[in-house]
Amino acid sequence: MRIALLQMTSGIDPAANAATLSAAAREARAGGARMLFTPEMTGLLDRDRERSRGRLRDAAHDPVLRAARAAAAEQGLWIHIGSLALSGERADGRLVNRGFVIDDRGMVRASYDKMHLFDVDLPTGESWRESAAYAPGDGTTLIDTPAGVLGLAICYDLRFPALFQALSAAGAEILALPAAFTVPTGRAHWHTLLRARAIETGCFVVAAAQTGIHEDGRETYGHSLVIDPWGEVLLDMGDAPGIGFAEIDLARIADVRARIPVLAHRREIPAPERAK
Repeated sequence: MRIALLQMTSGIDPAANAATLSAAAREARAGGARMLFTPEMTGLLDRDRERSRGRLRDAAHDPVLRAARAAAAEQGLWIHIGSLALSGERADGRLVNRGFVIDDRGMVRASYDKMHLFDVDLPTGESWRESAAYAPGDGTTLIDTPAGVLGLAICYDLRFPALFQALSAAGAEILALPAAFTVPTGRAHWHTLLRARAIETGCFVVAAAQTGIHEDGRETYGHSLVIDPWGEVLLDMGDAPGIGFAEIDLARIADVRARIPVLAHRREIPAPERAK
């Protein structure tokens, strides 16, 4: 099955980002795709939290989610919104970073809140504290789609393989990993970690990414990828925004898992005892 990925440079205006998503849905459908994948923070990317809070809404009133649902219905296309920043979802006032799967009738079929929050200090001087504004999710999500059984994750989740082992054990065939990776961490780890997640689970990996220099001044790595269960890169979109296409052949999963049956060979790992 043919899928499309949107690699974008999200700005601080949700309306402009919604227009980009709607145009991408039209292009994806015209290119023969049955499902479109978008990056983390499709709706708004703004490190100025005071400014961004004035533009954020809950899921019921989010204009980008509304535009995506309309585009899905108009184009007869499934859409995975990599994530949206949402306010008003929690009693404690914290934001959530939530991905959505929308079917070809415009109905929201699944959602997932990012579990692992990016709290790091990089050697370049960049410092990120997602937990200062966001609450972590506490559940995992699988959803049947035309492309296959899709397991949802977001960006920094990539570094925690237990999540993907759980998704593949539960039946995932495709792992969605939308991201807004920094340039230093992207150069060092993006391709390596995504290929590892594909190989160790015997799944396809679809990773739609943010790219370029954004209105808020940050720079993201790009290189949206589609990787097959053997770890072969089927699509690498480089650093330019736009639409990319790839073919998903689920028969490849059975072939790879028959060669190296890692799922069948998994064992529960006991806590180590320290030798004396």
